[in-house]
Amino acid sequence: MIPIHADKVASYVTALHALKDDDRLRGLKPRAGIDFASNDYLALASAPRMKKAVWAALEAGTPIGAGGSRLLRGNCEEHESLEAEAARVFGAEAALFFGGGYVANFAVLTTLPQRGDLLVLDSLVHASIHEGARAGRADFRVSTHNDSQSVEDTIRDWRREGGVGRVWIVVESLYSMDGNFAPLAELVEIADKHDAFLLVDEAHATGVYGEQGRGLTAPYEGRENLVVVHTCGKALGAAGALVTAPRVLRDFMVNRCRPFIFATAPSPLTAVAVREALSILQDEPERQQRLTNLIAFTHREIGARSGWRLSGSQILPYIVGDNARAMTLASALQARGFDIRGIRPPTVPAGTARLRISLTLNIVENDVRAMLDALTEETGGEAR
Repeated sequence: MIPIHADKVASYVTALHALKDDDRLRGLKPRAGIDFASNDYLALASAPRMKKAVWAALEAGTPIGAGGSRLLRGNCEEHESLEAEAARVFGAEAALFFGGGYVANFAVLTTLPQRGDLLVLDSLVHASIHEGARAGRADFRVSTHNDSQSVEDTIRDWRREGGVGRVWIVVESLYSMDGNFAPLAELVEIADKHDAFLLVDEAHATGVYGEQGRGLTAPYEGRENLVVVHTCGKALGAAGALVTAPRVLRDFMVNRCRPFIFATAPSPLTAVAVREALSILQDEPERQQRLTNLIAFTHREIGARSGWRLSGSQILPYIVGDNARAMTLASALQARGFDIRGIRPPTVPAGTARLRISLTLNIVENDVRAMLDALTEETGGEAR
């Protein structure tokens, strides 16, 4: 065995101690208690139809692994069938399947925007978007959260400074930590006015919003200046991500996208599961309606009890502020049987540590009432 010398890992130990001192040291916890933490919004992750589809595929000979990249032998019929069905369901010209939402955002942003282009990122977009922007060729600037005027001002300032490339406006349709919605209609108008592309991450909206769960971009899919990332590991109950786009952009990614070209393709079984999830969205609209009803019920209950800020969505942030206090409150609720997790910087801005409470079909109204009662008791009814 090779001896481990303290000086080789001292900097890592110091960094971990610093995180602990700031109440930001993280660890892995098993799932336990009533689900107020997952993104399994439609409870498809354990749905019988999903299990049956995967089992049937296994029995029919579908391999567990793809065995190679899509450009080699890893391109399976299951991938192509999923992409064709996804393009049809979402109303896009074409779709491309990736192993996850993080890699999909990173892949798009390091492939499609070119040197001399500008990315305008909403300040609260996901870490994968920031990482893709930093690793890509284009310049990028950050606009004020959900402020369309800030987006337009950023574009105009860049043009006045001599920017001549293409503009890419990058947002989430539903923000994962605040639960609020992007002003998509205004952003589409701005994109058209400035001959820009609009890239929308629909991670927390796909399956939950839009006709048959097509997401908040549903009215705009198929436009030549729109690229959408539909994550498959949240409401769709599986894993991976579908990028919907004009066919020429899909073909460009197949030829130039390094995270696509040099990665083993996602499991064909995952593609089967995602395609089944898309079928469930169409066949069982009552799932989407039940979640809509649960969201409305929860917002009414919150308004009647404490009046803390309502997001309007299935994501309910309870802002605490202090890191240690947020984690103590989360632990207290977990001890009472509710799986609620604390979220701290850098995932959220400094001073806004919070509980991220999510609503899924894994819970019912009585669970919501019990959770809100416990939260009120633990906080003394303090509104946030």
